[in-house]
Amino acid sequence: VYNAAPTWGVAVGVAVGVAEPVLTQHLHLHQGQTFSFLGVRVSSPLSLLVNGKRPPGSALAPPCLALSNPGALPE
Repeated sequence: VYNAAPTWGVAVGVAVGVAEPVLTQHLHLHQGQTFSFLGVRVSSPLSLLVNGKRPPGSALAPPCLALSNPGALPE
């Protein structure tokens, strides 16, 4: 689940409904071995149903602004 707060999660045994899943086939080669698996991407925890209810707003990760200036002189 993308954009989920680090403190949010679901417990084992709860029912989770995914409204708009994106199923992706992953294929990776690493040190001569092939790893293939399916992944379901969920863009936000707020698009889920957990035991028939939407998660609270606190389940969404807060925005984070990162700035950089590659042309700036080092200090």
